[in-house]
Amino acid sequence: MKEANGNARGTVIEARGICNRFGTQSVHEQLDLDLYRGEILAVVGGSGSGKSVLLRSIVGLRRPNEGQVRVFGQDLSSASDEQRSLVERRFGVLFQKGALFSSLTVTENVALPLIEHAGLSRADAEHLAGVKLALAGLPISAADKYPSSLSGGMIKRAALARALALDPDILFLDEPTAGLDPIGAAAFDQLILTLRDALGLSVFLITHDLDTLYTITDRVAVLSQKKVLVAGPIAQVEDTDDAWIHDYFHGPRGRAAYQAATAPKEL
Repeated sequence: MKEANGNARGTVIEARGICNRFGTQSVHEQLDLDLYRGEILAVVGGSGSGKSVLLRSIVGLRRPNEGQVRVFGQDLSSASDEQRSLVERRFGVLFQKGALFSSLTVTENVALPLIEHAGLSRADAEHLAGVKLALAGLPISAADKYPSSLSGGMIKRAALARALALDPDILFLDEPTAGLDPIGAAAFDQLILTLRDALGLSVFLITHDLDTLYTITDRVAVLSQKKVLVAGPIAQVEDTDDAWIHDYFHGPRGRAAYQAATAPKEL
């Protein structure tokens, strides 16, 4: 199916000529990036490359100094407040540390956007919140707990449930496995893959986790030199002639992740 921009691949996000500056410091200059329908796109880069700044620019939390972001063919820079709001309701965002409200229970955290943006009653919102918590793999016993009593992995899943509350088309994940143990991180990776396939999501993922890159991503975009240096399947990206990419993908951790991803699976 073609999007409004006529792209047969189904481009859901087009970022063109993005420039982000903080005073005299330039983070991005003429950055271009696409997200395709139904794919999991991972964005990687060194510290200070502006991965989270790019995410915030796309979801509307920061307006780029220059450039254009089109979502489902809609230019957000020229859209009215109402048009922007309609587009942004199709986003689900999981921030790096969860960003749950500490004074609300897990259920209340997930129900809040359903009450505020979907206009549901508290009872209906909390019922639907329970469905989203189940989708995110949280046990029923977590529903009435406060964030302070949850493990790191449970906080991530609660935040994911909230990101799924309004049935988004695009899911943005900022370092979703950061701070998780290897078993928890692997389980979270598989959850994202399952949700993408079951719900038809397009996923924009910021990560440093090499296991995640090799396990669930369709494409990888490398931020370097204030732009997207390369974007493509991981085999293409890791063969790019660049010192940072070589060290990242071919260092000890990169080799271990590759070997784990390509090892024969036991029957």
